Amino acid sequence: MKVFAFHSIRTQIMTATTLLIVTLVGSIVWVWAETESNLYRQQQKSQAKSLVKLSAYALANELSEDNWSQIRVDLDLLMKENQDFLYILVSDVRKKNQILASSPSDFQNQYIPDIVPVKVTNAALDLSQKSSAVETFALRDIKFLESIRAKRGERIIEVSSDVQMVSGEKIGTLRIGMSLRQINRAVVYAVNQALLVGTVGLFVGLVYAYILAKRLSDPVQRLQVSAARIAAGDLHHRAEINLSDEIGALAKSFNEMSVALQTSFSKLQKTLKSFEHFVPDKFLAVIAPEGIENIQVGVSATRTMTILFCDIRGYSSMAEQMTPQQTFSFLNDFLECMGLPIEESGGFIDKYIGDAIMALFDDEGTDSAVRAAILMQQTLSRFNEARMQKGLPAIAIGIGIHRGEVVMGTVGFTSRIDSTVVGDSVNLASRLEGLTKQYNCNILVTESVVNSLYHPESFYLGLVDKSVKVKGKDEAIAIYEVKI
Repeated sequence: MKVFAFHSIRTQIMTATTLLIVTLVGSIVWVWAETESNLYRQQQKSQAKSLVKLSAYALANELSEDNWSQIRVDLDLLMKENQDFLYILVSDVRKKNQILASSPSDFQNQYIPDIVPVKVTNAALDLSQKSSAVETFALRDIKFLESIRAKRGERIIEVSSDVQMVSGEKIGTLRIGMSLRQINRAVVYAVNQALLVGTVGLFVGLVYAYILAKRLSDPVQRLQVSAARIAAGDLHHRAEINLSDEIGALAKSFNEMSVALQTSFSKLQKTLKSFEHFVPDKFLAVIAPEGIENIQVGVSATRTMTILFCDIRGYSSMAEQMTPQQTFSFLNDFLECMGLPIEESGGFIDKYIGDAIMALFDDEGTDSAVRAAILMQQTLSRFNEARMQKGLPAIAIGIGIHRGEVVMGTVGFTSRIDSTVVGDSVNLASRLEGLTKQYNCNILVTESVVNSLYHPESFYLGLVDKSVKVKGKDEAIAIYEVKI
């Protein structure tokens, strides 16, 4: 029985590994993107500063001579040649930082252009620093030659440098706005590369995670199947898992547990089998319907059954002439000889009373009980032949059979319980066996037995006494002899 629920080991390992790999890939991509973005920005700023310094140095002569026309032409050429340039501004310190040249030309004659925040302009015009590079954003769309170089809100870099005379006197400021699109494209490329590497890593990780999960879950599932088979009663089953890790150790312990269970169950079966020798299983079905482990004192059930009593005639005098060991051996041989016909006829022995046998038949008819009595007498003849060959005297038995209502149940107390059958019918069957001596008959049955025969024509029955009073019974009964 396989389990593929959400909480299975394989699913948990796959889920945990996937989350781990996704987290690692996401972290790597984020760090990589941040690193690449910062690196590109630093490179862009460094290159822009160098470019602005060179341009400021080239503009120094033109600015000192107030050659603004030439400066404007040069700025337009720079804008055409560099698509990443968004704007170029040249302001004159001598005229309170008025912008006298710009490209696009929209910002000429302004002091504080509306292209970037004021703090960016103040940083560029600050006399305390020679150059600066600030990342900011455009306050409006920036057009050059009818094409939009940057949209409002777009992130940009403004690089500024002082324009100085040979003497070192500051006469102006050069400011260039540069687009971050190239940097963003480089970052996107870096992110795509990271995602590609991450995807490959994710795929490889999932393959290895699946292999690991399968390696861990398959033995566990086989253990689950083995546990189910053992729970179903197959105690000979063993889990075939040959691993040297913790799962292998678990499988070894599992098999050791299975061996212990098999041993315990075998002992229990032998115990139950032995117990059935003392209490027949048909009796157990009545006195222990919920199992022998739940047997209690006082459990009883009323049944209509056929009771057979068998006793050896003259047993007391025979026992006086034998040693206890000889008596014990003789009884075992005799009881075994008489027990077989009873068992073959469908009856079961309730108890042994010395040399007497009390047997019960729970058939609706009495044919099996009468047939058992006939077989017992025939078996006794063969038993006597064997005794006579050994020089031992023959024995005779009397059998009494009655059918009636009895109570089957348990008697005793907590530490000693016994099963028994009681009732007037039991007493009558016992008395009837005693009458076999008086009437010199081998088998006597009551009228209730005769009336319950399915096939009375199969037996030779003769009326012995139509009205005999049995000890303990007020009413007279009719008794019959079964002739062999």
